[in-house]
Amino acid sequence: MDYSIAIATLKQADPILATAIDRVGDCLLNQEPRTGTLLDSLSQSIIYQQLSGKAAAAIHRRFLQLYPDLLSLTPEAILNTPDEVMRGAGLSRAKVLYIKDLAQNIASGLPAIAELESLDDESIIRLLTQVKGIGRWTVQMLLMFRLHRWDVLPVDDLGIRTAIRHLYQLEDLPNRKTVEKIGSLWKPYRTIACWYLWRSLDGK
Repeated sequence: MDYSIAIATLKQADPILATAIDRVGDCLLNQEPRTGTLLDSLSQSIIYQQLSGKAAAAIHRRFLQLYPDLLSLTPEAILNTPDEVMRGAGLSRAKVLYIKDLAQNIASGLPAIAELESLDDESIIRLLTQVKGIGRWTVQMLLMFRLHRWDVLPVDDLGIRTAIRHLYQLEDLPNRKTVEKIGSLWKPYRTIACWYLWRSLDGK
């Protein structure tokens, strides 16, 4: 993917973001693709909810090790796994419930990734947030990293809010309205702006 037009547009629209872009360097968003099915992607996002990246990655790794013979997760495999086995991998009781509910919904006919491609962002959010434990943020991560939508702004993401507070020298973490206002400068490339905001926190 060629991000040159997006980056030039962002730098021109927002000089403060431009400083972060210059410091971080090339956009490597396309080097961080998630692959796999809807079940793979959403179960990973559920595991990552409200955890640091390092802790979540360790739990996700242990979770996948429960299914060493599968190239990708299946609803049947998850539904047949006793709750205590999933808890032993580090999942909270709530996350076990959410992942099993997701598996049940997929087994009942939730659209696959290929079918979601034809829908707009808000339609995908409305559809998938009907599943227990899947909120707007979780679907937005899917939109950004799996469906490669370029104009997604997860206003509730703590990393985004922290980066904005630091870059824009705000006294407190910005609320949703402030994030949306600042983020309006980044349309139609808000996903790429967010990638730079996350990377701007590396090492802090």
